[in-house]
Amino acid sequence: MPLDVEIRPDGLPEWLTPVLRAVSTVRPEQLSRFLPPEGGGRPSAVLILFGEGAHGPELLLMERSSSLRAHAGQPSFPGGGLDPEDGDPDGDGPLYAALREAEEETGLDPSGVQIFATLPALYIPVSGFVVTPVLGWWHRPTPVSPVDPAETARVFTVPVSELADPANRVTVVHPRGYRGPAFAVDSALVWGFTAGLIDRILHFAGWEQPWDRENLVPLDWQA
Repeated sequence: MPLDVEIRPDGLPEWLTPVLRAVSTVRPEQLSRFLPPEGGGRPSAVLILFGEGAHGPELLLMERSSSLRAHAGQPSFPGGGLDPEDGDPDGDGPLYAALREAEEETGLDPSGVQIFATLPALYIPVSGFVVTPVLGWWHRPTPVSPVDPAETARVFTVPVSELADPANRVTVVHPRGYRGPAFAVDSALVWGFTAGLIDRILHFAGWEQPWDRENLVPLDWQA
C-alpha cells in the first residue's frame, strides 16, 4: 500500500511547537550514550506518534508479546527492522518502516499520520538495532489494538501530562546494574530505550518537571 512519507512540519497543533523546535537542534549524544558503531547494525525505525485525547496531548505505546526473542513483554513505540521494500536506510526507508510496522502492530491507518520530523539514529547494543526515531502527528486517529497477539500484547495511549507527572517517574534498576529513567503509567513500567527517548523529549521540549531520581524500582516492579 502506498504511504505518504513526506516530512511536513507545517499545520501542526501549537502544543507541538516545542517538540519541533527541539528536534531541529538536538544532537545524537544529547539523546543517548549509545550511538551507531562504525560497523553499523540492523537498520530499524520507531514511530513516536503524538495524538490529542480526552486528557490532552498523548503518545501511542504498545506492549510487546512475552514470547518474542527481543525486548519481550516490554512497553515500546511501534517499530521494527527495515524490510528491503522500505527503501534506503539513509533515505526514506525509516519513514516507510515506521508507518508499516505501526500498521502491522497496532492496526492504525497510516494515512491519518503526518510525519513531521526524525531524530538522529541511535543504537541498541542488546539487539544490534540502529534505530531512527520518526515523529508523527496523529491528525486523524483510527481504532488501534493488537493485530497479532504473538507480537503485540496490547496497545494504549498515555497522556503527556501523566508522563511528565513527577509522581509517575522512577529510576529503574536492572539486575545487571543498569539504571535509567522510567515511567509507571497505565499499569506498565516503561523503561529502556523507549523511556530514554520520552525522557529526552520531555526535557528538550520544556515539559519536564522536577522529579526524584533517587526513587529506585527494580525491573520486575509491578505498577
